[in-house]
Amino acid sequence: MSNFANDDGRIVIDINTTDITPETFRKHVKSLGRYNFPDPVMVDPDGIGIVAVGGDLAPTTLISAYAQGLFPWFNEDEPIAWWCPEPRCIMLPTDYKPSKSLRKQAGRSRWQLTINKAFDDVIHACSLPRSDAINDTLTEGEHTWIHDEMIEAYTELHAQGFAHSIEVWDDNQQLIGGLYGLKIGGIYFGESMFHVASNASKLAFWGLMCLCAQSKVELVDCQLPNEHLMSLGAATLPRADFLAQLDTLIGSRSVKWQRDSHQPLAVSLLDKPQPWQLKI
Repeated sequence: MSNFANDDGRIVIDINTTDITPETFRKHVKSLGRYNFPDPVMVDPDGIGIVAVGGDLAPTTLISAYAQGLFPWFNEDEPIAWWCPEPRCIMLPTDYKPSKSLRKQAGRSRWQLTINKAFDDVIHACSLPRSDAINDTLTEGEHTWIHDEMIEAYTELHAQGFAHSIEVWDDNQQLIGGLYGLKIGGIYFGESMFHVASNASKLAFWGLMCLCAQSKVELVDCQLPNEHLMSLGAATLPRADFLAQLDTLIGSRSVKWQRDSHQPLAVSLLDKPQPWQLKI
């Protein structure tokens, strides 16, 4: 086991809380866990996307995989499949531009955004059929890929400070939208989003873009392109370019996202400079 993790698999160090060099951090975070993941370009030259099968969803395995550009995507009762698609769907937070209609809705809204206040509720909501998920194009009645094994794995990553959620609350403090994903250094790996009120997931996404820009998170990985993401301003990047940038981003320092590191944000303030009140 790497000296970045305890024997029980709990990851005990990150780039933001140590004087370790970015180069050393990148080297060790990639070697976490028990598995040697293959080079996506070598094993998948045609860009099909799937690069490995098997392993587990332990926190060290997941962090190592994400640091190498891989993520798990598989149906319940199937072997774990690891993907690195060609091309990659990405978003640069500093390039994000909300639509005029979304700005107008936010300006007159009394809804609020929070960070890590209801991770369990968000991931369970994303797991429901017809959730507005980043990788989800399901028809009504079908099940999503966010099954119990995935929920357990990402909930543990949340407990260890790597997985984060953004929530949207209405006037009655009811959860109406949100998203979740992982942050390592200067990159956020988006996993899924949901909404039960019109545009709530778009407001969560806008909140994420502001949070990333304020936190020195330079890129959001959206994994696979879909119509919804592209309408929000996402773009595609060749896999080789994404992997080259990833190697630098995971060793970049950024502001940590703790539950007590901010105040709830009124969505009406999203259009203001530096809207999140973060404790640096």
